[in-house]
This record gives sequence, C-alpha cells and structure tokens, in this order.
Amino acid sequence: MLLVLLLLVNLIAFNHAWHFTHFSAEASPRTASPEKLTLPAKLGLLLTGVANPKPVNSGVPDFPYETLALDSPNGRLEIWYGAVPAPRGRVALFHGYTSDKSKLLTEAAFFRSLGYSVLLVDLSGAGGSAGYRCTVGYREAEDVATAFHFLTRQQPAVPVVLYGVSMGAVAILRAESELGVRPAAAIVECPYGSMLETAQNRFRAMHVPPFPLANLLVFWGGIQNSFWAFDHNARRYAARISTPTLLLYGLADKRVTRQETDGIFAALRGPKQRHYFSGVGHEPYWHRHPDAWQQQIRAFLPRIPASGLQETQGRNSRSTAAGL
Repeated sequence: MLLVLLLLVNLIAFNHAWHFTHFSAEASPRTASPEKLTLPAKLGLLLTGVANPKPVNSGVPDFPYETLALDSPNGRLEIWYGAVPAPRGRVALFHGYTSDKSKLLTEAAFFRSLGYSVLLVDLSGAGGSAGYRCTVGYREAEDVATAFHFLTRQQPAVPVVLYGVSMGAVAILRAESELGVRPAAAIVECPYGSMLETAQNRFRAMHVPPFPLANLLVFWGGIQNSFWAFDHNARRYAARISTPTLLLYGLADKRVTRQETDGIFAALRGPKQRHYFSGVGHEPYWHRHPDAWQQQIRAFLPRIPASGLQETQGRNSRSTAAGL
C-alpha cells in the first residue's frame, strides 16, 4: 500500500511538473489563480494539473517599432524594438510566467518617454517566440543574454538597462550571475527566492501543505527539463551581482514573500535601492501606484553614467530602503 501511495504521489507530481513547465498549443482557458478556485476545483487541480495554454500577445505598441527575430539557444525569439533618436540608453524588458511582451507596453512607453529605446522580448515558449517549454527563469536567462548581446552589438557605447517582472526578473539575475551578462543597471520587480519556494507558495495559496508535493514538483520539473531545479535560487545569483539594481516589491504579494525579497536584496553586492509598495500583490505596481512607480524608476535611472558599465562598477554603493 505504501509503495502504491508513493507511486501515485509521484505520478501526480510528475503530471503537475509537466503542465507547469510546458504550455499547451490549444487555445483553452487558463486555470484561474489558486486563490480564486473553489474547493472542488482545487481538488481537481491537484489531480490533473493546471491548464496552461501558450501565452498570446494581446496588443501591439502604439509607438513606432519594428518586429525582429533573434536566435537564442532555446529557439527563435520574437522581439519588438522601439528606438528613439539619440537615446540616453536602451531598456530590454522581460515578462513573467504565463505572460508575454504585450503585457509590458505601458512600462515600455514610460521608458521611451524618458528618452530610452526599448526592446520587448517574448521569452522562449511565449507569444511569438518558438517552443512551448517554460523553465520559470532558468533557461530563459539565455534569452536575456541573447537580447543583451543584440543591443550591445548595435551600439556598444550606449548603456543597456535590464527590466524584468517575476520570472523575467529571476532570468535577469541568473543571466548576470551565471552567463556573464553585464548591464549598466537592472530593475527587478517581485523576483521569487527559489524554485522550491515559488512552488511551496502556490500550494499554500490553495491551502494545501507544500510538503512533499512542492518538493516532488521541483524535482520532476528539473528532471523533465534537464537541470537541477533545487539550485535555481535568486539569492545565490544575487550574491554574485555587482550591477546597480533597483528591487521593487508589493507587500500584499502571496506568490513571493517579503522574506524572499529581503534575502535577495541583502545578497546583492553592488549599489542597490529598493521600494516596497503597500496594498499591492503579484501584479504591475503602476496599476495602483502609478506616480510612486514612475518616481522610483525616474530617480534610479539618472544614476547610470553615460559611459556605461565601467564607471558604474567603480562607484560606491548608495543603498536606500525607501518605502519601508
């Protein structure tokens, strides 16, 4: 009986891991957030796994742009490039899990208003990019590196800023830590602490004890996608990063805990700033706090020297804890 139970639990975890890291080609409705599910729906979800259709772009920029394709180790990436004359810099934007580049149009328009060219990227498996696999920031770091090198080859003297949300933020941290990406600065919103913690938080959102299913989900998710997912850890990445970094977080976030966020911020080695927004969950902060969100970014960006990375690395840290 114990062996049958162990086999059943592993089959459930294997199925969850597959659906969690692979999008479907079918245009079916996506499973609602765990917090919004009824008890019968939660029970069904535990047995069947999430319905996870491939994200589709729902709009296009209202500013001038061109659609380009980049070759990443994960396959072809679709990007939108909106250049401005004589840019102060360039910002590459990376979306979150089950999202796509069209969800970052407001952010991109704001960066353009500040004089920055923008590059919006569909990470592998999402939107117009190839594939259906999603590794929640691990292999997506290679997409970040691909976009970064595209921009640096174009105009080597113009600073590049990386902006990412949730999964996109963790992909940026891994690209900097493990893949040698050296931007002038990075802005990361609600990065999760580790793959295990984000899985545990999802089970807690359904009021289900995270052990052992969260651990098994991470184990099988890594096996299915050929990496050790327990080592996918944003705090470990942050400890190797000296890039000037702005960390943003919503205090009502149920997907990422404050403890995770504080740990990432503490681990960052370079100049760093943070701002915590009250009453905001795992969502774009400009929805509820547009003025504060813009002010944080507007105040952070001028600290990036026009000469790019070499000067930023020589500056002393001016850490702040705004908004705490």
